[in-house]
Amino acid sequence: MTFIDIQHKISSAEYLDFGELLHESIKKFKDIWLTGLTMILILFSFGFVLSFLFNSIGISSSPLTQVYGQEFDVFNQSFITSFNMLPLTICVSSLTIGLLAGFYRSCKHLDLNQPSKNDLFYYFSLGHTRKILMLGIFHAVITAVTQYLFFIPFVYAFVPLQFFAIVFSNNTHLTEIDIVKISFSLGTKKWFLSFGLLIVTGILGMLGVLACGVGLFFTVSIIYLPAYLIYRNVVGFE
Repeated sequence: MTFIDIQHKISSAEYLDFGELLHESIKKFKDIWLTGLTMILILFSFGFVLSFLFNSIGISSSPLTQVYGQEFDVFNQSFITSFNMLPLTICVSSLTIGLLAGFYRSCKHLDLNQPSKNDLFYYFSLGHTRKILMLGIFHAVITAVTQYLFFIPFVYAFVPLQFFAIVFSNNTHLTEIDIVKISFSLGTKKWFLSFGLLIVTGILGMLGVLACGVGLFFTVSIIYLPAYLIYRNVVGFE
């Protein structure tokens, strides 16, 4: 589909039922939990290693770091922390988008009854690394800027940012800017629905903490399914 086709589908999107999408999220999770577990373990492992490396060379700093004797300014310190964390955030965001795109590809194949192997690194192997990195930069910068502007802008942007991976996964032919625009169009159009589903699935995902914390790795991937289901119902696959 072209950029215009997708935008038209979003603008003319019909009502989606919250309960049905939540039920579909839980049902889909039962089918895809193993792939989700693998993805979460990879993200956790890479995130831990990257955090250690960046901290060891002094690129990333603690949010509480300040010069002794200076007055602590929450506003400026928040900006400084976001800026210092930007290289690490870009790396983690890029890896997350790339792996999530592969995760959504597995979800799509499951819906279409198509055979699917382990697709988590599919888009990295196809030579889309540069585009994934650019999307990671957009994601990280938007996150940092909205955090600097405090609560309301960050909460608003949080929803459209969740659609980067699913839009990219199904539209690798589009430019990075077009993918960002579509994500914000879809996220804005279905903002309250998306936010509500993210909250509820987030709570469900956190139930894994009850299993001595380790269970969180098994359950947390459910939070990524609402974005997939909303995209599937609004835009669809071609």
